[in-house]
Amino acid sequence: VLDESISWNDSKLQPTIQRLMKGYNRYLRPNFNQGPVEIGMSLDIASIDAISEINMDYTATIFLRQRWRDSRLVFPGNESLSLDGRLVSLLWIPDTFIPDSKRSFLHDVTVENRLIRIFSNGTVLYALRITATIACNMDLTKYPMDRQECTLQLESWGYNLQDVVFYWTRGNDSVKGLDTLRLAQYSVESYYTTVSEAVYETGFYPKLVLHFSLRRNVLFFILETYVPSTLLVVLSWVSFWISQSSVPARTCIGVTTVLTMTTLMMGARTSLPNANCFIKAIDVYLGICFTFIFGALLEYACAHFCTMQHQTIVDVQRESNGTTHLANSMSPKKMQTEESTQQETPEQSVTCEGNEATDKKKEKGCGLSSVKQMSRRAASMMSVENPNNIDRNARVFFPMVFLLVNIFYWLYYLLF
Repeated sequence: VLDESISWNDSKLQPTIQRLMKGYNRYLRPNFNQGPVEIGMSLDIASIDAISEINMDYTATIFLRQRWRDSRLVFPGNESLSLDGRLVSLLWIPDTFIPDSKRSFLHDVTVENRLIRIFSNGTVLYALRITATIACNMDLTKYPMDRQECTLQLESWGYNLQDVVFYWTRGNDSVKGLDTLRLAQYSVESYYTTVSEAVYETGFYPKLVLHFSLRRNVLFFILETYVPSTLLVVLSWVSFWISQSSVPARTCIGVTTVLTMTTLMMGARTSLPNANCFIKAIDVYLGICFTFIFGALLEYACAHFCTMQHQTIVDVQRESNGTTHLANSMSPKKMQTEESTQQETPEQSVTCEGNEATDKKKEKGCGLSSVKQMSRRAASMMSVENPNNIDRNARVFFPMVFLLVNIFYWLYYLLF
């Protein structure tokens, strides 16, 4: 089969390969019944194409290199044999897999991206190029000021620790490419490698783990979300400098800022999972901004109400002052009327006694007037002496409170 399918430039290598493959059983691992096979791993991270918060995964293209020693492939000399990747079907290879992989494939343009190299001491180098979508559990509580810890795990599918042992060839230096990666929203802070064991019902299996930390670049979100929401809050404060009599202008500013803030909040959530069991930092800030904007709208409603109450009280006082002046002007006539009443005849008094029903109706009228007076007194107690002071105080109160809340917000999410 080898003579028909492979043509070698060096005629000396062809008998060597034939001799190596003679009696070779690819279904039996090296050192069978003589201890586990030690397999060294190294990685080159070519790219991290996408990081999805919705699916909580990342897609990476990696070069995976595996080394092990197979005493059945020892040949004399110091040379190495670089074989065609299609010869991998003739050799024993480890059954390495990525346990957290959702989707993965081996690149095959223009041929399958495999490399087989055999050294004279029986060491086999097996390299391949893979693109995999790997799960990464994310904690989005501090989004977009979050820091995510992701892993890339390598395990053996069928061989347990009694058959194979995994190790990193050069420790942390076994991983290349992470230092030079340039990602859209993240930057790689640090990474390290560990060796552990995977425990399943069928036994203990070798496991290698690459840990790397990703910190999100918050500048993009500051320009896209934080700055517009802050400017909307400042815009809602413009109404404090508009006259309270300009009802359409102040109402328009309040309603417009509330609706715009609602649209901004909905847009900020489109790139995140719909069902989250935690509140994100950006949700907290947008909620704070919405509260201040809505508070500015309520402030005008209260100021307008107090102004109307104050105007009503002023009108009532004017009416009461006019009634008192009229009563004082008619007091001499009232005294004359009382004197003439004392000179009335008994018949006239009887007539007055016959009009008791009319007097009761007047008493009812006096009762209604007393209720109105009590309601006016209650309104005067709830009113503000100068409603314009509400806007004056709001011009200082709203910015100061918003500044203090921002200081507390940024200190909490950036330092803790």
